[in-house]
Amino acid sequence: MLFLFYFQRLLSLPCTNNSQHRKEKLSKRQILTYCMFTLNKLLSAGSSSKKLLLGSSRKTRVISGSALLLAVCAFGAAGVAPMAPDADDLPIKSITQELALPQLADQIAALENSQQNYISEERVRSGDTLATLLDRLGVDDNEAASFIKSDPIARNVMQLKAGKRVQAQTSEDGELNWLSSTISSGRNEAVRNILITREGGKLKAVEAPVAMERRIEMRSGTIKSSLFAATDAAQIPDNIASQIVDMFSTDIDFGSDLRRGDRFNIVYETFWQNGEYVHAGRVLAGEFMNGPATYQSVWFEDPSSAQSGGYYGFDGKSLKKAFLKSPLEFTRISSGFSLRKHPISGLWKAHKGVDFAAASGTPIRAAGDGTIDFAGKQGGYGNVVVIKHWSNYSTAYAHMSRFATNLRKGAKVSQGQVIGYVGTTGWSTGPHLHYEFRVNNEARNPMTVDIPNAQPLAAAQMQRFRAVASDMSHRFALLTPENNNVRLASK
Repeated sequence: MLFLFYFQRLLSLPCTNNSQHRKEKLSKRQILTYCMFTLNKLLSAGSSSKKLLLGSSRKTRVISGSALLLAVCAFGAAGVAPMAPDADDLPIKSITQELALPQLADQIAALENSQQNYISEERVRSGDTLATLLDRLGVDDNEAASFIKSDPIARNVMQLKAGKRVQAQTSEDGELNWLSSTISSGRNEAVRNILITREGGKLKAVEAPVAMERRIEMRSGTIKSSLFAATDAAQIPDNIASQIVDMFSTDIDFGSDLRRGDRFNIVYETFWQNGEYVHAGRVLAGEFMNGPATYQSVWFEDPSSAQSGGYYGFDGKSLKKAFLKSPLEFTRISSGFSLRKHPISGLWKAHKGVDFAAASGTPIRAAGDGTIDFAGKQGGYGNVVVIKHWSNYSTAYAHMSRFATNLRKGAKVSQGQVIGYVGTTGWSTGPHLHYEFRVNNEARNPMTVDIPNAQPLAAAQMQRFRAVASDMSHRFALLTPENNNVRLASK
């Protein structure tokens, strides 16, 4: 009760309205004095009062004393806390400064006297000429047009394909200050940036390599009529579709083996500049569901090896077989390896090869690596090429319309290299390729002969290969959730 009395007395100390608060506010010394006075009164109180306030047992006295001490400290802190300077007591100083406003007329005059340049960007359209392109860019400069036509570097602007982006800066009179664009001759060609500038009143053209951004893309498609129709529907570039043919040509004849409903998944690289698509690169992995079988392959290149990269099955075995299944990319068999009635002589005799019907001029590929053993005219074969391969294998290609450039006896050729073009020379009733596969100079059926694979990966390369194959397998799983009846293309 005594504690409550002094606490009430502390609260009843002068506290007026805000206008008098600063004058009558308790000082720090007053707060501490009241706190100490209260504590002293409590300690000097009689025993009966102490018992009443603190309790009779030792335990209750300790607890009551601790609580009392904390309460006194709390009230002391509450009184000391508001001793910081009051914001109303701080001095207030006003500063006034006059600012000169810009003259609008002077700004307009400065803009009228300065040279204005304009930057335009256009995309090349189908059927564009240099004149129409420059006109859309706002270029009215005969000197620039003549320079682009005559300069060997600047002339590449006239070879840009539809869709390519061109940027130019011109003066207000249409004079060209600079023109920039990017060109690429093909998948294996370096991408270059062409820049035409005006320096010292003269135009100059330079080209430099371009820093490209590499992206990985994944696509899938379904065969409804042909491979190229399916890749077009899946928005896959044509050069990627051609690589699909090369990748699986030792297992699938894309002219006769495709079925409606066949599916494929493909992972390939693309290259971009400043967010603009430039060209597609290499196929990194492919999966083709041809009827009941599924063929898979992955590109692997070991930078520590002098050997060039190639396609492998997921077991590390090379998918490059010694011979292609068909020397033509897209064709049909018009006459098989069998006994037949000759279309010219009318006699029944063994047909020791396979005839592939194709349009005149269709490129003919070497079925395997080897050396040209013969290239010229030979009786009923007409224009024929014979390639000697490793061991005792050889292949013959007849009725060609013409040979490839620099094809001669003793020249080395690689698998897939164009050696000639389809024709109808010799004993032929129409344009086609007569293809023979020989073992020890004896003809064998190229459609059924057992073709060996190339050398598999070395043990030291397998660890790195497994990491690449695992990544591509995961991508296939994303494209094809149901992965059933999978077998390797090398089997």
